[in-house]
Amino acid sequence: RPELVEAPSSELTNLGTIIAIQHVNNETGVIQPLGQIARDGAVLFADCAQSAGKLPLPDADMIAISAHKFGGPPGIGALLLRDLALIEPSGGQEQGYRAGTENLPAILAMAAALEAREDWLPRAAALRARLNAGIEAAGGVIVARDAPRIPTIASYWMPGLSARAQLIQFDMAGISVSAGSACSSGSLKTSHVLGAMGWDEAAASEVVRVSFGPQTCDSDLDRFLAAWTAMAQRARR
Repeated sequence: RPELVEAPSSELTNLGTIIAIQHVNNETGVIQPLGQIARDGAVLFADCAQSAGKLPLPDADMIAISAHKFGGPPGIGALLLRDLALIEPSGGQEQGYRAGTENLPAILAMAAALEAREDWLPRAAALRARLNAGIEAAGGVIVARDAPRIPTIASYWMPGLSARAQLIQFDMAGISVSAGSACSSGSLKTSHVLGAMGWDEAAASEVVRVSFGPQTCDSDLDRFLAAWTAMAQRARR
């Protein structure tokens, strides 16, 4: 959901009101309808970390992207601006728009990753469709099943077994998944995303997040589904 935020610092005093929203949610994969948000003169800031390099970028005043989400190195990204007047120069270099030395190797690596990008989303969509069918056949529930979602992320509910217990068993099987977004992986709190969607705490604590990459293949799904099905059967017993 869009959140109205009053500009908190002197760098943003010329912006007035900002609407800041994720283009793609990093837990459920739900694609937010940014084109349908009424802006009424507000500045639209789009977090496109999950969608850049995969989906067309939305029409927004500010867009943030992160290189490691499309094959580049971690620790480098970009802020795309419709107009430089949206930010106030406060640095000491490049006419005030930079306060430190550029990380040129990382910048070039990010550009190379964008140039080398391949369209692997159709393959990911086919893999996730197969995984969805297997999860539902094993008694699991797909979070946001009927919402528009990017095919690289999915969350699944296994009734009766905590996400923490699932992660331990998946890890023992050599499978890496998470109980929420990567940036909150160290937290024991229930996902605020699922809470905002109306999930109660007990059910939300049994949801795991699965992501797909360019190298994900059918054998990976076979191993995951075998582990999931075995856990779900034990949980029902």
